[in-house]
Amino acid sequence: MTLKYKGLDIFFKDEGKGGAVVLLHGFLENSSIWKDLSAEISKRHRVISIDLLGHGKTGCLGYIHSMELMAEVVEAVLKHLKIRKSILIGHSMGGYVALAYAEKNPDNVKGLCLLNSTASADTPEKKINRDRGIEAVKKNHKTFIRIAVANLFSSENQKLFSKDIKKLIDQCLKTPLQGIVAALEGMKIRNDREVLLHFSPYRKLMIIGKKDPALNYEALIAQTKNTKVKVVEFDGGHMSFIENKTECKDTILHFIENK
Repeated sequence: MTLKYKGLDIFFKDEGKGGAVVLLHGFLENSSIWKDLSAEISKRHRVISIDLLGHGKTGCLGYIHSMELMAEVVEAVLKHLKIRKSILIGHSMGGYVALAYAEKNPDNVKGLCLLNSTASADTPEKKINRDRGIEAVKKNHKTFIRIAVANLFSSENQKLFSKDIKKLIDQCLKTPLQGIVAALEGMKIRNDREVLLHFSPYRKLMIIGKKDPALNYEALIAQTKNTKVKVVEFDGGHMSFIENKTECKDTILHFIENK
């Protein structure tokens, strides 16, 4: 399905019936990453998966896609579908978007799951790496994608999940150069939203890969200290929904069902 927003076609899927669950993919990905998880959740719930700006079948809105701008797209889709309350599940960048949405619409959130994501802003070092990434993308975005995707898996899982990595790379190669740069620019300037982990009224879950090459494990644990955030750890990298597929699916289903 598509929705016109600011002259742009926003692509999304709407499956199943029941309470709404919104799935937000990560950087370079698109809504196709949720195929297996969505099939499970939609047996008992309504599942909305959205191609975020500059990803999948959704086009670009300028040079910088801030997390707030991406959250506006989520807002527009849910308004169009007349969904007021939902559970948000965001992978990596999708988690940043979910936090931006939740900050603006706290009364519309029933639950928030950060899947291999963080509520913190980029560190100065990470911002430098984003700029390096932008330069690499401009030189050869396809090479950037191939390297970036493989490096999201823990070192021992790169061989073990080589077929999944190839499939994921094929999907990610559909992301246009402008979409990649705009997302990197947007992530680089995003706000710190750790306060939401402490003072928001809805249920919160953080799924962490102990060997995540993209996020600092100690920093993730630190931001959940003295909060009511439920933390679940897996012995894998940044792609828990692939590297720890069954456990990740069960954890998310339990969270949705409030078990």
